[in-house]
Amino acid sequence: MQTTDSSNTIHGVVGRRLFTHAVVLTLLLVGATANVTVAAADKRPNVVVFLTDDQGWGDLGCYGHKAIKSPNLDKFASQGMRFTQAYAACSVCSPSRSSILTGRTPYRNGVWRWIPGGSQYHLRSSEITIATLLKQRGYATCHAGKWHLNGKFNSPDQPQPNDHGYDWWLATQNNASPHHMNPTNYVRNGEATGRIEGPSAVIAANEAIHWLKKQRGKDKPFFITVWTHEPHLPIESAPKFMEPYKHLDDEGLRQHHGNITQLDHAFGELMKALDELGEADNTFVIFTSDNGPEGAGTKGRTRGSTGGLRGRKRHTHEGGIRVPGIVRWPGHVKPGSVSDTPIIGSDIFTTICDIVDIPLPSDRVIDGASMLPAFQGQPIKRDQPLYWRNHLAPSQYRVGLRDGDWKIVGSDDLTKFELYNIKADWQETTDLAEKHPDVFTKMKQWLIAHDKAVLADGPDWWKNDSRSRRPRGKAVKTKGPKLGAGKDETGNFDETKGCTVTKGGLGYELRSQGEGLALKKLQRPITGRVTFELSYKATTNANTRNACLVFGDSDANNDLIKAGTMIGMGAHGIFEGTWNNVQAGQTVSVAFDTTKTFHAVVTVDVPKRTVTLTIDGKTVKSALPESVKQVAYYGYYIKNTSSTFSAIKVTESK
Repeated sequence: MQTTDSSNTIHGVVGRRLFTHAVVLTLLLVGATANVTVAAADKRPNVVVFLTDDQGWGDLGCYGHKAIKSPNLDKFASQGMRFTQAYAACSVCSPSRSSILTGRTPYRNGVWRWIPGGSQYHLRSSEITIATLLKQRGYATCHAGKWHLNGKFNSPDQPQPNDHGYDWWLATQNNASPHHMNPTNYVRNGEATGRIEGPSAVIAANEAIHWLKKQRGKDKPFFITVWTHEPHLPIESAPKFMEPYKHLDDEGLRQHHGNITQLDHAFGELMKALDELGEADNTFVIFTSDNGPEGAGTKGRTRGSTGGLRGRKRHTHEGGIRVPGIVRWPGHVKPGSVSDTPIIGSDIFTTICDIVDIPLPSDRVIDGASMLPAFQGQPIKRDQPLYWRNHLAPSQYRVGLRDGDWKIVGSDDLTKFELYNIKADWQETTDLAEKHPDVFTKMKQWLIAHDKAVLADGPDWWKNDSRSRRPRGKAVKTKGPKLGAGKDETGNFDETKGCTVTKGGLGYELRSQGEGLALKKLQRPITGRVTFELSYKATTNANTRNACLVFGDSDANNDLIKAGTMIGMGAHGIFEGTWNNVQAGQTVSVAFDTTKTFHAVVTVDVPKRTVTLTIDGKTVKSALPESVKQVAYYGYYIKNTSSTFSAIKVTESK
């Protein structure tokens, strides 16, 4: 079954024969003379893909935001085409990125979920990326910024950016650490950089600029991906980028809006470099985001805007998947134009192939379609529908498919559905399944068949990810940076790192923008059996909610064991070290009220090398890491949230 058809004239002539029939193309698009056309045919276009993280559809001035200052992107939109219905391929991070590089929907290419550090999931070497195809055609290639396409980052155990076609790369596995200012976790071409001064988006843009001016071969066309960490948590903005918002009383708004202005500045610096090098007119640039905004948008720094769309990050409704999408390509895209043609992240791969006249891989399904017809105001022809599946979406809204103006959203098991007309009801307020039974039946059957085909196509990693049953094999522990000093306003803890501790709630309240610890040191280390008993609950309405007991032989976050509840994930669990190791630990999914108070009992048996966590009748067991010879510290742990804890009852037994 196909979506709306389009003319093959533009797709065939403008796309596949862009260079071999340059005279025809130029006459169609810009009306230039034959002499100019021949000269242009000898200079292949450069490509820049600029991707942001968790930026909402409404988070730019050119998309209607009344407060955010985004002068560079607003100018960019006036120079090119702004899409009002641009979509990410998934409503979470890693899958969207994989689709941009491969043109394949995430469950086909294997990156079906966001990738925890140390996990088995990665963009496989068998996948064909646009960077690899361009490099084979003589392009110089560079990636700068977030990567998040493998669990074993900077390790020979899984493919790295250079294995996917990049000559030069500066990247992090996931988020900038400890936050966006002066990150310490960048890796350049396999070598850790240590701390780099400045905002992470600006660092990434400057790396691409340095590569352009100093590292790439001057005789080669180039392909650049700049993927910012902004505005993903933990948000931190440079003071100069928060200056336009100094009149706002809400610190969270100042930080979030400053974060958008920060990435806007980075984008502007890269565009300025293209101008300085005389490459702007010969460069295809696309700007977009990987999914909708984090959190509820009502407090803290997760203040991204969906522009009135329903849902947010992780959702299959429009607010989770519709994102900014702006294209500039002088001579081929009309300046200041606006298109309501739906496009999706996987289209980027196919469009670049069309521009450079690279045949699409014929041994696999390519989900993306070429955008070139849309640049001329024509419909896009699709061999595969717009489709979404997200493992973190609410179970009743986990899959979706769009055809023309119609969109169907389905439950994880494809037993419950909702039907919307996006053109008439862009906020998805009215389910039209009963009013349009013929459309509903067609869309439902299509979604079920397409979902089955997609799930059968890629690796079945998603089948093995039950949080109550870990895949066999040794887990890989990922280390994070040392936590900075925290603030203990109660005076009851020996050490506080990365968080603020106050009195309140159940006894103590911890707040942190990253990982946070409040530790007590035992007067005498325990080498036998010890039980910790405590209660806790979340004190924030954000999606990120967690609370854990922490204990260990050392006071270092990388060495401490966490046992508690990943409230936002709907799971209880035990893991060692940084939060990136959650999925490498032992967890069990549980249905519970996320606003409740949890009562946890943690028993550590050092001689028997076991840890047992029991919470309200649910039990998780884990082996005690060999590095833990005794229990010398215990306390509380949170990550990027606010939670309240009771005092901890400690009982030692033989």
